[in-house]
Amino acid sequence: MRVMVLIKSDKNTEAGAMPNEKLLAEMGAFNEELVEAGVMLDGDGLHPSAKGVRVKFAGKNRTVVDGPFAETKELIAGYWVWKVKSMDEAIEWVKRCPNPLEGDSEIEIRPIFEAEDFGAEFTPELREQEQRLRDQIAAKK
Repeated sequence: MRVMVLIKSDKNTEAGAMPNEKLLAEMGAFNEELVEAGVMLDGDGLHPSAKGVRVKFAGKNRTVVDGPFAETKELIAGYWVWKVKSMDEAIEWVKRCPNPLEGDSEIEIRPIFEAEDFGAEFTPELREQEQRLRDQIAAKK
């Protein structure tokens, strides 16, 4: 199963504060463990929401809203994509993670949909299209 592991923002990440050298080294070591275990597929930190935008959809209308966004606790400072055997395994990995922020922090784990989750509506033609797109993405890496 694949999961997305979301590191929640705080006032410091939203202010653009960069992690110190100690935390960067600890996270680098943790990422090495994840890679060596075959768990980590992707991951990165994100700029503060002040550098982002949201696009709101209302029927055929699209409205662009510039950041920053208000609810800091609901924003994401970084993410990983992991391949694990179970949610329990993902939880165990997160428990081993260095605290990603200076104070209290929160990490959310969410399963990623797989093709079989979509049922009959995800027809063989749509599955072929999805696989073709994944192959094209992989070829460009």
